[in-house]
Amino acid sequence: MSTRTILDPTGERTLAERARLARPASLDGLTVGLLDISKPRGDIFLNRIEQRLHEVGANVKRYKKPTFAKPAPVDLRHEIAMECQVVIEALAD
Repeated sequence: MSTRTILDPTGERTLAERARLARPASLDGLTVGLLDISKPRGDIFLNRIEQRLHEVGANVKRYKKPTFAKPAPVDLRHEIAMECQVVIEALAD
């Protein structure tokens, strides 16, 4: 297994080690959360992803951050964590 370094852009001052979660074998029957970070055209990307996810049998829930300039509010992150098994975040840049 190869080693990968993932940089966390959240401004942490100390290195936090996190184990990667295993990917599900299939998305069929899982709830996938689509998080729009509120940048222009992110919703266009997510519309297409939602369509493809429905084609493979996934249930889809949509979420939107109030602004792209700040992290998602704690309540929104909690809601997503409680309702979804997989999350896709849209970046339009």
